[in-house]
Amino acid sequence: MRPPTIYDVAAAAGVSPSTVSRAFSRPGRVGAETAARIHRVAAELGYRANAITGARGRTSAVAMVVPDVTNPVYSGLIRGFEAAASSAGYTVVLADTRWSMVQERTVLDRILPAVDGLVVTGSRLSDRGMRAAAGHRALVMLNRIVPGTRTVMVDTAAGVDAALRHLAGLGHRSVTYVGGPTASWADGMRWRSLLDAAPRFGLKVCRIGPYPPTMAGGTAAVGKLLRHPPAAVLVFNDLVAIGMLHGLKEAGIGVPDDISVIGFGNVVGADFCTPPLTTVGAPMRAMGTAAFEQLQRAMSGEAMDTQAIVSLTAHLVVRGSTGVAKVRGTRPVAGAVRRGS
Repeated sequence: MRPPTIYDVAAAAGVSPSTVSRAFSRPGRVGAETAARIHRVAAELGYRANAITGARGRTSAVAMVVPDVTNPVYSGLIRGFEAAASSAGYTVVLADTRWSMVQERTVLDRILPAVDGLVVTGSRLSDRGMRAAAGHRALVMLNRIVPGTRTVMVDTAAGVDAALRHLAGLGHRSVTYVGGPTASWADGMRWRSLLDAAPRFGLKVCRIGPYPPTMAGGTAAVGKLLRHPPAAVLVFNDLVAIGMLHGLKEAGIGVPDDISVIGFGNVVGADFCTPPLTTVGAPMRAMGTAAFEQLQRAMSGEAMDTQAIVSLTAHLVVRGSTGVAKVRGTRPVAGAVRRGS
């Protein structure tokens, strides 16, 4: 027979799992009558609060919540966060939400009682949902601004600018954006940055998608892309871009001879593709370190100020998947900025 869980206690007591969590970790945040009922039900069921919780509700554990642990873009992020946390005497709990809002809610309910703070990236929950989580534990968002929480993010606009300057310099006059998941905050930022920057470089833009943020998503995008083949594409992330490289090769389309491809992330393996992938890279390990530093500020109760948002610079890594535009009547311009379209 399995031991009782926080969900069993919540159901029997007629409260939410987060209320059960507060009753054990922050009893002052729960009404006396409710807390007494929760503890009585817990005792009857034989439920015991998380064993790693120490005095005053401290656990010496912090969590990182990611949408896909198999995506190599998160490896540097996790390493940076874990190294910084370990140096400060914390154990790291890693949780995978599998790009699911339902799974993310479940993950947060389960880990909030077990950690002193958490860092969340790729969240599908609303701002209200994230602020609710932040009401229980110190919380830092990655690549998303939620009012009332600390944020570490990549300067998306700078990365998009670098990508478009590169394409314009190769003679391209249009670019298609291959979008990621609809609910992705990062996807929205990339698309808005592209719309804002394109006129400065004389580029017309269009969009296809949304597509899953996976290699399979990239392969699936090829069919629609080739209905009106573009000369250049900017892709939501490297996994989608790598999937597109495979799909384009199977369709007999040359990269970069026929289409130039730029991804986002500079993941491990992006330079092993055929051709190697040009991509907008971010200092992911430094991002993980900065995330823990911000989490420490939050856990210490430091007041929010101008340091609540940390922005790290993106950079373009040029490899073999981008080349001179093969469009009649155009010539490459060496880094020139064109206006109009």
